[in-house]
Amino acid sequence: MIVLETLCVAFGMFSRLPVPHISWNERNMRYMLCAFPLVGAVIGLLIWGFIWLCGTLSLGTSLFAAGMTLLPLAVTGGIHMDGFCDTCDALACHGTPERRRDILKDPHAGAFAVVGASTYLLLYFALASELPVSTGTALALGLFYVLERALSGLAVLRFPSAGKPGLLTTFRNTAERRYAAAMLFVLFALTAAGLIFWVWPAGAAAVFAALLCLLWLRVISRRDFGGMSGDLSGWFLQVCELCMLAAYILVTKAVAL
Repeated sequence: MIVLETLCVAFGMFSRLPVPHISWNERNMRYMLCAFPLVGAVIGLLIWGFIWLCGTLSLGTSLFAAGMTLLPLAVTGGIHMDGFCDTCDALACHGTPERRRDILKDPHAGAFAVVGASTYLLLYFALASELPVSTGTALALGLFYVLERALSGLAVLRFPSAGKPGLLTTFRNTAERRYAAAMLFVLFALTAAGLIFWVWPAGAAAVFAALLCLLWLRVISRRDFGGMSGDLSGWFLQVCELCMLAAYILVTKAVAL
């Protein structure tokens, strides 16, 4: 029962998929971050179905790329994109870390958030249009969605926190941090190994890009914000997904030359 409750809490928090409403408590939130990557697995399954539909109906490149761009956002409800937009506004500020954290809390979207989101979606659409409509694409992207969420969960648990009240603080305080981090690391290692084995060398390039994004997150979280926050976690997930996709496509194209 506690496993089902944990899954419901994770999917209720990080997706728009219909799940029974479960009241949060210390028991069902203890390993919630371990269930977070399963949201990525579900997105991967939906992407596989969409790719199969595109191949069956011989849909055009533009419609295929639009679906690949929007489907993950539809499943998550844009929760991570919201963090990305808030972080774009905060990073554009040249004030103190305290000032940047205040911007993260502001519910209004500034000009840099709009520009950042528009640029992100345009880049993602352009990259997705280069993907082949194949089972290999579905497999690679499905592993992307799992791997990036495992790394995001690890960052929440292991990177220094800004220490301010919020969802990230709640997740850290209620989690069995040592065991949850170990489970997320194992999941990351398995998905990374799968990418490297099944789609070498493009999969290896994608894993390397993800690790660079994690290092980038650690630097800016400490230097610019004084620690991790939920918005930074969302920013990382979106940036990691885009960079992994870019690395995967560029290496695939280079090998094909």
